[in-house]
Amino acid sequence: MVFGLVSLLSVPSVLDTLIGTRRSSSTYTAYSRYRSTLAHVLSWTQYEMKPGTLSWQSLSTTRSRHLQANKAGALQGRRAVSQRDLAFALISIVGFGILEPSKFSIRQRRSQDWEGYNHLFRTIGYLTGLEERYNVCRPSVEETRAVCRLIVQRVFAPCLERVPEYYEHMARALLTGLGTLDASIETTSVLYWVKHLAGVPGYVYTEADRIDFQRRLKKHLNGKADHIGVDAASLMDKSAISGLPDRPPRYLYVRDFDCLETTPAYKQLRFAGRYRLAVNNLVLAVYNTEVGRYILNLLFRWNNAVATYFPYKAFLKFGIRRSYVSMARETAKDDTKPRPNAEYARPLPPDTWYGKILTVIW
Repeated sequence: MVFGLVSLLSVPSVLDTLIGTRRSSSTYTAYSRYRSTLAHVLSWTQYEMKPGTLSWQSLSTTRSRHLQANKAGALQGRRAVSQRDLAFALISIVGFGILEPSKFSIRQRRSQDWEGYNHLFRTIGYLTGLEERYNVCRPSVEETRAVCRLIVQRVFAPCLERVPEYYEHMARALLTGLGTLDASIETTSVLYWVKHLAGVPGYVYTEADRIDFQRRLKKHLNGKADHIGVDAASLMDKSAISGLPDRPPRYLYVRDFDCLETTPAYKQLRFAGRYRLAVNNLVLAVYNTEVGRYILNLLFRWNNAVATYFPYKAFLKFGIRRSYVSMARETAKDDTKPRPNAEYARPLPPDTWYGKILTVIW
């Protein structure tokens, strides 16, 4: 779901709405907003969905906030929260899990688990205001997967290839804020993996990915010399939405994919990002085992309890009083101005030996 949220920010209309609310442009407001979002989503899966329960109150609150965002947008001269954007938001929650379960070690333990999961979020879509024709969770899991795949290919992937202005700032604020709750979140590795999951050309994760993508480049060249670059846009579906900025072509070369360390996107990662990608791969391997699944599920519950009742990292960063977030109350607002994407493209100093040690220990 975190990867889905980061993808969602690349949609220009969604990003514009979020910036306009002034509730997720700084580390603290992002922490407050997305901690509340996490509490809402968990309530939907932990409590019966009927009047009087926490999940029902959560859905009522979510729908009313969508209406408030529409009113605020109208007063500020911005577009309303459309049915299309609500559909994209629902895909950001369920899409990658349904499309790539093996990459998250998600397994169906009992028959019809996927059907139940699909039905749950189909109902949530309806209760949060999605009309039937826009509800991306369709009557069958197969149809839901087909819709999700189409939107990831035609919307998320092109948007992540040509991200709108201020995307980098808002995505990093989101990840830094959530990183206060979950130490496993490392910004650059998540941004890399999001593009890998969405199918943005050149973002390979495993050796098999690298080999397959190099073969794909050679096939696209159709016998031409290997030193000729392939425009990444030619390897993707055309965007189904407008409003994306013009960007110079991003050329990919066969020789750059001779090994993982020479691939352009991976090569740009600092040590912390590469280390986190490796650790995540190891964690997923452990999660594939029965014992590992049991232990890591307990760890998730423990982390959620700590984040709810004693978020000590947030205490140190924001203070005790500001660290507690209620999903029943509107989240904090401030006037932080998002920084342009170019601010995050500046070269950084090389990693230091003690920095690498701290990355591994901390």
